[in-house]
Amino acid sequence: MKYKQLKGNEIEGKLDIYISHNEDEHDGKITKWDEILIHGNPEGLKSFAKLLIEIAELNQEKAEDKYLPIGGREYYHLRPGIELSNSSIEVIVGRLDAKGTGEFYDRYKS
Repeated sequence: MKYKQLKGNEIEGKLDIYISHNEDEHDGKITKWDEILIHGNPEGLKSFAKLLIEIAELNQEKAEDKYLPIGGREYYHLRPGIELSNSSIEVIVGRLDAKGTGEFYDRYKS
């Protein structure tokens, strides 16, 4: 797969991604949690799926170091009002494994 050095406008269709802050009370105990909701029309969801597959299938080792250095990870910014709806939050979608080392970043817990 050819490395795409220019990025932007990857999503076609309509896609909305936001955080839902939730709270519930049961027997006097309050539980809070967050959920990320991803909604779209068929074209938007298919476009998002295509982007995820493109990121997953990219051979990071073959990307030139000037575009993706050793230790770097492929990622895309999805921005409100551009790739996403105006009501969305900014989202970064990317690889967990680093080029050249395959290491995951420190905050990752399995």
